[in-house]
Amino acid sequence: MSAAAKIMEPDRRAGRWSGFLAAVRSALTTGSRLTENEMLGPKTTMRVGGPARVYAEPATAEDLRLLLVEAARCGLRVFFLGRGSNLIIPDEGVDGLVLSLAHESWQKFEPRPDGRVWAGAGLRLKNLCGLATKAGLKGFEFLEGIPGSVGGALRMNAGAMGGWMFDVVEEVHLMSLAGETRTLKKGEMHVDYRHCAELHEAIALGALLRPAASAASADIRRQIDVYQKKRVESQPREPSAGCIFKNPPGASAGRLIDELGLKGERVGDAEVSPVHANFIVNRGHATGADIIALVRRIRARVKSAKGIDLEPEVLLFGREWRDVL
Repeated sequence: MSAAAKIMEPDRRAGRWSGFLAAVRSALTTGSRLTENEMLGPKTTMRVGGPARVYAEPATAEDLRLLLVEAARCGLRVFFLGRGSNLIIPDEGVDGLVLSLAHESWQKFEPRPDGRVWAGAGLRLKNLCGLATKAGLKGFEFLEGIPGSVGGALRMNAGAMGGWMFDVVEEVHLMSLAGETRTLKKGEMHVDYRHCAELHEAIALGALLRPAASAASADIRRQIDVYQKKRVESQPREPSAGCIFKNPPGASAGRLIDELGLKGERVGDAEVSPVHANFIVNRGHATGADIIALVRRIRARVKSAKGIDLEPEVLLFGREWRDVL
């Protein structure tokens, strides 16, 4: 890019944003939210991070489509934010359109006559488990303690207590960045550890889930209580983003970090949890920069001592880890 083009680029970008906002503001339904420079840190479980250039909560599929189509037309980057439980937001924020399916219209839980359940992408996993328990539907208990939404769990194939999100999925309804809707059977999707390829360039609208069986609500509740007790004993209660690193093949990231005596290691108010070494917790006033610096330090120590490159499991929202590590 020439020097003159670099000087002109901020004006071009401002023009694209102005065009986008002018196109969508008058067309969105009254139930949708659209704001500029909204802080994202409070919307995450780690409680750190700067603002979104533009933030939107569409109330309908048509509003979501409008936002996606106009963003594509204006050449704007789009990011999807669930309940913010598996990501770190940089201090400078996100230079793009951040979309969240936080409106109640995306939080439906609908048992079907054939035994399946429709779960909207914005439904909290905790609520999914609670509603399934009341309905006497077994098989979702492992999701109860994951502080995310159905959409985020689909994108990351969230797992806990030996279970994985796609263990209970039959089909996923999604919308591409071009605003096109599709329905995919589980067998048509490319899913593996903490990853669903089809949801990298699309947003999940919801999924049809298959319970494992019917059971008495009290029996389901007892299993949830067992899992809750295990989590309380093994995971920190301070703000965190869950496990920071993926487990390398044949090893445990938490065990590797613990063996190097890194529990309690700090950068600012970001700390390796004394309870679980694969968690970084916010001790009160941590910044995104603190967390990134601590991730670098942990990776360097493990690489030096063990010869293993730990790969982050959490997302660096709006950026790529390879650019900062």
